[in-house]
This record gives sequence, structure tokens and C-alpha cells, in this order.
Amino acid sequence: MRTDAGPDLRHHGDAEVRDAGADLVDLAVNVRADTPPRWLREEIAASLTGLAAYPDGRAARAAVAERHGLPVERVLLTAGAAEAFVLLARALRVRRPVVVHPQFTEPEAALRDAGHAVERVLLSARDGFRLDPAAVPEDADLVIVGNPTNPTSVLHPAEVLTRLARPGRTLVVDEAFMDAVPGEREALAGRTDVPGLVVLRSLTKTWGLAGLRVGYVLAPPETVTALERAQPLWPVSTPALAATRACVAPRALAEAAHAAHRTAADRAHLLAGLAELTPHGLKVTGPAEAPFVLLEVPDAARVRHRLRELGYAVRRGDTFPGLGPDWLRVAVRDRTTMAGFVAALGKALTQEG
Repeated sequence: MRTDAGPDLRHHGDAEVRDAGADLVDLAVNVRADTPPRWLREEIAASLTGLAAYPDGRAARAAVAERHGLPVERVLLTAGAAEAFVLLARALRVRRPVVVHPQFTEPEAALRDAGHAVERVLLSARDGFRLDPAAVPEDADLVIVGNPTNPTSVLHPAEVLTRLARPGRTLVVDEAFMDAVPGEREALAGRTDVPGLVVLRSLTKTWGLAGLRVGYVLAPPETVTALERAQPLWPVSTPALAATRACVAPRALAEAAHAAHRTAADRAHLLAGLAELTPHGLKVTGPAEAPFVLLEVPDAARVRHRLRELGYAVRRGDTFPGLGPDWLRVAVRDRTTMAGFVAALGKALTQEG
């Protein structure tokens, strides 16, 4: 366990495709390609006629509640899941916050910005980054874990996660990528029997809405009230509210379920190609369950730069606590794109071309 700041917690995949990287094939950002779909763009565009009025989130909040079978008092709409981490850090009175790493770094960054001393539970590559609940200090009163976890692509069993719950503890499970898991296996969204459970969801990944900022919190009513008090007035825009209603409707859920199965098939195709490169020292964290895979690569910094020369941007792994200079994260795309990437990676590993 570590309490030092360590890696750059503010580095994210979009940095790989800014400026000179804009023309690269983007395998660094975990947003589904070819989104948002046309019908969603039209829903958002139709909302623009109402911009003169202040946003009214009641209908979107009710739609999210219905989608998860919860009362509206258990739902808070946020400007993306990332805002929820800031609200949690500012609103909750905690003594010993613990973040399970490797995972998305914004939760720890938000806690540190709010003045908290953060402890880390570092999962190990030796056992596939699997979570042992006993590794979390018993007196931790805030525990944050991703599922499926970014960047490891590990899907923790719901039974393991619920063993982290305690009276007096807030257990935050970041399910930003859960809708990309076929059947949303191991999801805790909608559960009310787990004490102190807070589930975060993002609509930006599956629907290509990173620029709109769409997410929500599912939590006990008293937690929702505390977080809502920490929000600014009208925190979610009218177009984002329209997108929220659209993305939790039955049509969208069916489309997301189909996309999840397609992503799983594309991921399997990618993993088969990567298996051919293991003689060159490549290791793949598995079983991967999210729309990205984590690779351990000898001399990864050189490989990443070589991939850029060959036209591909991937996410460096050394800014995630618990990883180091030999890790890369790769977003899953269609089979043609993945075949091109595997060929480029083979060249980068062998310094060909």
C-alpha cells in the first residue's frame, strides 16, 4: 500500500490523440467508435430549441430510476461520472479513504485535491489483478473500485465486491464500462441490499458522448442528498438531459446490448492476433471483459512511439498506480482495425519497417 502521489494522475488517453496525434488511429480513448448514432444526435439536436429555459432534470432522473428499478431519491445526475468523484471527495466526511489500483485515476486525484490522504491497495499482475477483499483495511470508511476495471479489463465478481461492504463504510463501484459487458454480468447497479453502496455509471463511453458529459450516481437517498448539495446549480445541461433520457430507453438498451456482444467478438479476434506475438515477449492481462485490453510489453515506451510512427495511438500504462513503464492499454475496435494494429505491433516489437 502506498500513500505517495506517484504517477501523473491527471494523464488520460485523450492526450495521445491531441495535436500531432489527431490523425492517428485512436486506440487510446475508450469511447466506442462511430458514435453517437444518428438517432441520438437527432434527439440531442431537438433539445436545442429549449436552451432558453433552465435545465429541468426531473424527467431524465425518473428515466434513470426506471431503468434500474429504483426510486428517484436514489438517483443523481452528473456531468459525466468524473464529476461524481469530485462530489464524493468534497461532500463525504471520511477519515481513511482507500482506492483499489490499478484503476481510473480521477477518484484518487479528486480525493487528494479535496485534502484527503489517500491509501492505495495495489492489485498484482501475478494473479491477474484479482481483488482480495482482505487486502482492504478493515477501518477504511471509503473504498473505491472499478468494475470492469480500467485499465486492466478485469471484471470482479459481484460477490467479491459486496464482501467489501461494512456498516459505516461507503463502497463506491465505478461501473462506467459495465454496459459494454454482455448481460452486464456482475453489475451492482440497482442493488439496495448492500450497505453504503454507491454505483457510478457513465453514458459517454458506449454512446460517444465524452464531449457532452453524461453520467449518474445510484446511492442511498442520504448520500444522494449530500452529493446534490455539493453540486452547482443546474449542473447537467439540457442537451445532456435529453441524451440521458434517450440512452436509458428500451431502444437504446437493446442497441447497447448488441454492441456489447459485437465488442466481445471483436475483442476475441484481437486477442487471437495478440497471441501470435507472445514469442516476442508480449503478455496480455486476462480474461479481458471490457472494451479494452492491457498489454505488458518489453520496452513499452519505444514500442508506443514506434506505433505512432506506424499510425496508431495507444494509452501508456505508467501513469496508473500499480503499473509501470512496460504497460500499454489498447481500445477494442472493429476487426479490420485490429488486424492492422496487430500487424503494426508485430513490426514495433521486432523493429521492422
